[in-house]
Amino acid sequence: MSKPFFRRFTKRTMIILNMVMGILFILGCYVKYFDPVSWWFLGLLTLSLPYLLFILLLFVIFWIVAKPFWLLISLVVFATTFSPIQDLFSFHYSPDFSLDKKPATFRVMSWNVELFNILSHKTHPEKRQEMFDLINHYNPDIACFQEVVAGSKTKSINYFPDIINALKFTDYLYSYQIRFDFDANHHFGILILSKFPIARKQTMVNNPDDYNSTFQFVDLCIGEDTVRVFNLHLQSLKFSEENRHYLDKGSKKTQENIKESRNIITKIKTGIIKRASQAAFIKDEMNHSPYPVIVCGDFNDVPLSYAYETIGEGLQNAFVKKGFGISRTFSDISPTLRIDNIFASSHFEITQYTRIKKVLSDHFPIIADMRIITKDSL
Repeated sequence: MSKPFFRRFTKRTMIILNMVMGILFILGCYVKYFDPVSWWFLGLLTLSLPYLLFILLLFVIFWIVAKPFWLLISLVVFATTFSPIQDLFSFHYSPDFSLDKKPATFRVMSWNVELFNILSHKTHPEKRQEMFDLINHYNPDIACFQEVVAGSKTKSINYFPDIINALKFTDYLYSYQIRFDFDANHHFGILILSKFPIARKQTMVNNPDDYNSTFQFVDLCIGEDTVRVFNLHLQSLKFSEENRHYLDKGSKKTQENIKESRNIITKIKTGIIKRASQAAFIKDEMNHSPYPVIVCGDFNDVPLSYAYETIGEGLQNAFVKKGFGISRTFSDISPTLRIDNIFASSHFEITQYTRIKKVLSDHFPIIADMRIITKDSL
């Protein structure tokens, strides 16, 4: 085989591969335009977007060395997806997060607390107190927690009055469905805590009716303004320990690989479709809000996914405004899973944001400071 033929073959192969990666990246960035029921499989692309972007950057390096003209492929892709890329990676490098709040600002925390450590309370009884200490240390004015397990019976391990007394808030809304209780002594739900007066409390349930279908909002009186805060926990993937082990290390047997892969794909498909329905339901509630909105929660989905884009449309993401890098919020499976978010309407200015990289649950807490934009501040 002559060298000219080999070079032509290699160049053509690389051009085709570069174009394929570019098309997949563009499709993944604009999944929001595809019906998630019919096109659910495109949701798989959103999970791989950081890796596809890395591959495209490698192509840039390759073409600089081999044939600069073909840089055009990746450059066209980057130009087409410039705005979505900013949702994937934030480049707002800022000083360390300040515990001191600036005048007229308030602090919002969102955290999937993973049952407040009830499963390991015998082996690590100190962990729940560490979670309380972390919350009090950062001193949020509004806290939205997901996967909260607590009970009102005095024999409850996670006795709800003890949780309230341990944290420095004045009012709350704990939402749950009794038929999905964790056990005879504990509920399983979501919780909003506030240091501001709550004028209205609302729990909502979307169909299909399961534990991921419960959402909540409260109307807070902040000075002379009223703000509506949503707390949500979208459909989880319900990965088992076997699923997670397979994703981490794989299986040695081909038959086991096929079975486990099908199981995981089925769970991903179900999650994408259910989250799309839940997101549409929540967005409709948000659109009917007479007040500026803040949305916190565990989306169980990555940036640019259908659910993320549906809920985030017209809102600003605190991480995008003030974060840096990828900033994963789920501590397992993949280093790119930023699935927890704080969104706010344009009525607010995001002043700082942080992710607390301390493993006390399988999610990292996220915090944003913000202030209400008044006519005087414009």
